Amino acid sequence: MTDDAWVSLFSGGKDSSWALYQALNRDLPVERLVTVHPPEDSYMYHVPATELASLAAESIGIPLFEVESSFDAADVTDAGEQGDTEIEPLETALAELDETVGGLAGLTVGAVESEYQNSRVGEMAERLGADVFAPLWQRDPRDLGEAMLDAGFEIRIIRAAAGGLDEGWLGRTLDREALDDLEGLNERYGVHLLGEGGEFETLVTDGPHMDRPIRLEYDTEWDGTRGQLQITDAWLD
Repeated sequence: MTDDAWVSLFSGGKDSSWALYQALNRDLPVERLVTVHPPEDSYMYHVPATELASLAAESIGIPLFEVESSFDAADVTDAGEQGDTEIEPLETALAELDETVGGLAGLTVGAVESEYQNSRVGEMAERLGADVFAPLWQRDPRDLGEAMLDAGFEIRIIRAAAGGLDEGWLGRTLDREALDDLEGLNERYGVHLLGEGGEFETLVTDGPHMDRPIRLEYDTEWDGTRGQLQITDAWLD
C-alpha cells in the first residue's frame, strides 16, 4: 500500500459492494477490503455470512483485512454506547493500516440512510485524517436498486426479519420483480426497499467487479417470523 491508499469497508452485501464498485469506477486506489466479523446482536455491521467476504475478495482481486468485533452486552447501557463500542476494533485496525502506509487517504462506506452508522464512520475517519466516499448516501432506494441490477450485480437475500417477508424470501434473487414486491411491502408494512432498517441482508454473488461468481449450497433456517440461509458450501465458479 501507499500513502494515498483507500480501503473499502466491505461485508460482501450489496451496499458495501456497490460503494466499492463506484470507487473503482472513479479510479480510487482501493488496496484493501476490510471486513468486520461482528456478534449476532450488532447494531453497526452487516452480520450474516461475513466469512464469505474472503471468497468475494479473491474474485475481486483485492486483499482482505479481517477484524473481529465483540462486546459484552452487559457492559453497554444503550444503543449509542453500543455503536461507539463496536466501532473501536475497526478504528484500531485502520489505525494500524494508517501507520503502515504513513497515512490512509480514505474509506468507502455503503450507508444509505442510517445516520447511526454513517455518523460513527464519519467521526472515525475524521480522527484518522481520512476522507469518506459514500456514494449511496441519501440516494433514492429504487434508483439504487435499479442501478445495481443495470450494472450486472447478482444479489441474493440471505437473511429476512420483517413483517411481510416470509421464508420464500430466503435465497431469493433481488431482481426487478423482487423490487416491485418490496415496494408493495413498503406501502403495507414499511419495509425499506433496500433493507436499510435490517429487514433483510444480502450477498453479492456476481458483478462486473468480480472475475468469478460465488456459488452456494445452503439450508434455510426459519423460526416463523425470521430466518437466514445456513451456508453449507461456497466456492468460486
